[in-house]
Amino acid sequence: MGLNDQLQRDGFVTTTVESLITWAQRNSLWPMPMGISCCAIEMMAFGGPRSDAARFGSERFSFSPRQADLMIVAGTVTYKMSWVVKKIWDQMPDPKWCIAMGVCTSTGGMFRSYPVVQGIDQFLPVDAYISGCPPRPEALIKALMTIQEQVKESRPTLANFGKETPRKEPLIVTP
Repeated sequence: MGLNDQLQRDGFVTTTVESLITWAQRNSLWPMPMGISCCAIEMMAFGGPRSDAARFGSERFSFSPRQADLMIVAGTVTYKMSWVVKKIWDQMPDPKWCIAMGVCTSTGGMFRSYPVVQGIDQFLPVDAYISGCPPRPEALIKALMTIQEQVKESRPTLANFGKETPRKEPLIVTP
């Protein structure tokens, strides 16, 4: 039975405040793009018309950390840049989620040198990893859908006064 059938039959729909908030959080994740190197081009393609991120409520890239709840880190993170990424992460309101896009972000990639962080999970809690060099926009959509499922399964917090968001095991998304 669909929503229209129920409305025609009963004239109203009942739900809970928690399920309404969960539905709103799940379908309006606003990404904070951290395009540090070449994976950022694929992240831009994710926001374009071919990938159509608007289907998932994530077409609005928020360049203000105080208005974003999903950080997409795309590219090679150096130790010099890591404190900037962490500072922006700390400015984002809870609940928040993180996607590590590309092999350089996840493991340092081919850069096995001292200035490159060998995975951002050393200083950020990552919810989804996307493999590939560069990963396709479709893989980013799959990671977004994975985060949406995590939001759907979690209980929303009506008032979060600086508490940490409970984390589950991160998922690895392969193209």
